[in-house]
Amino acid sequence: MNTVRLSNITIAEFEAFLEYKECHRVDSGNEGHEKWEKAGITRPVIFQTHLDPIPEFIVRNGLRDLGVSRNDFAQWYLGRKKKGKKQ
Repeated sequence: MNTVRLSNITIAEFEAFLEYKECHRVDSGNEGHEKWEKAGITRPVIFQTHLDPIPEFIVRNGLRDLGVSRNDFAQWYLGRKKKGKKQ
């Protein structure tokens, strides 16, 4: 059973996950948004920087765009919390 609620993911945690997935931040030209790209994905992951935690539908869309399951994200997230890497 998945115990990770996607509605409580902070910007720092989502950025750390994107870095873990080898995405890189690019200049979006808009200071209110972050744009992350990775070779092999069809569209960039974009989210607003003034909403923290990130809305659940944005996290779900980002995971879908990366081709990552919610369960894979939960394993990364819980493993990170277990190691004490809280941001």
